[in-house]
Amino acid sequence: MRFRTVLFDLDGTLLDHLPAIHRSYVHTLPRLGLPAPTREQVKRAIGGGLENAMLKFIPESRLAEALAIYRPFWDATMLSGADPMPGAMELLERLTAAGVTCAVFTNKHGPSARSVCAHLGFTPFLREVFGAKDTPWLKPEPAFSAHALEKLGAGAATTCLVGDSPWDVQAAHNAGFPCFAVTTGTHTAEELRAAGADAVYDTLAALGAAELD
Repeated sequence: MRFRTVLFDLDGTLLDHLPAIHRSYVHTLPRLGLPAPTREQVKRAIGGGLENAMLKFIPESRLAEALAIYRPFWDATMLSGADPMPGAMELLERLTAAGVTCAVFTNKHGPSARSVCAHLGFTPFLREVFGAKDTPWLKPEPAFSAHALEKLGAGAATTCLVGDSPWDVQAAHNAGFPCFAVTTGTHTAEELRAAGADAVYDTLAALGAAELD
């Protein structure tokens, strides 16, 4: 195994959480007098953290109002409509058995990320879950990657990131390690290659077989 540490993005990579996310936007935006977004609109907005995604639909002056509606509904409903991506559990189990340190590295709200990882049974295979609001940083800020490596006692030379978005690619490259991408999330293979992904795969199983054996 050439990697001793594997950082995983969460939404669109290990987890399909889009049904719950879309439901929360459908709850929130009409209460602000705005149309309910489609599933595809929400899918294209997410990836840079909740605040950045919400600003795709509302002006910044209404952000606090929107979050005050969204967050309580999300907290109450987030575990309904959360499913592991095919092959996610198997890959985490295999890497852990091989002595690889696995961690989640996400722009999802940290407490939400930890709750859903516990709900899906991922937690026993994860050394850490790094999320939004856990630190002052988000992907792709280099300080966020540096924080994760320091906490894990990992080095960039033996680390990789598995993700589904240009934020993942940029975060990995800013920190000096590769990003292997899957098309199960928010971006197409063409978009991921254009962003500089080191390799792109249709599934976690294919990625694991090619890069993490």
